[in-house]
Amino acid sequence: MPPDSTATKARLLEAATAEFTRYGIAGARVDRIAEQAKANKRLLYVYFGNKDELFDLVLARSTAVISDLVPFTPDDLPGYAVGLFDALLANPDVLRLNAWRQLERPMTAEERTAELAYKQQPLAEADLATGLDPEDLLILVIGLAMAWFTHFGAPQPDDEAEAARVARHREAIREAARRLATG
Repeated sequence: MPPDSTATKARLLEAATAEFTRYGIAGARVDRIAEQAKANKRLLYVYFGNKDELFDLVLARSTAVISDLVPFTPDDLPGYAVGLFDALLANPDVLRLNAWRQLERPMTAEERTAELAYKQQPLAEADLATGLDPEDLLILVIGLAMAWFTHFGAPQPDDEAEAARVARHREAIREAARRLATG
């Protein structure tokens, strides 16, 4: 009976996530991923295809974690923005992976629109009196949730003073999103 590949695949994905987070697509090395996972390099290609395909899978999995943690709620944009902030606070690697994608493989306008389309339609149907295009409103709300990270990096909430700053920032996100949502 052949060995179970599930554990090997999991180790390879974990090692690939760490590698891509740290080095990006171009800087990542398949040899390091295999070594870190204690797996044969050939298995990486067998299970996941080439390095670009592996990056796409790692990115999709990390993005899915955030989507699962924070369902999109067009009727509660402040809650969505705060939930997104909290999810990114708990999963900072997602931001780095997305930054690498933007730096090394920027999306076309069509790809960006398609990526947000499933959220724009419910937002348009929510009929908020903002006067903003649903795409613009969505990008602004997401930007509010991400602003701390792009300016300060990941906060260290285990520090008491930093935890107080995070709490204040969370409330600022909630209020700014509320104002956006109410026009």
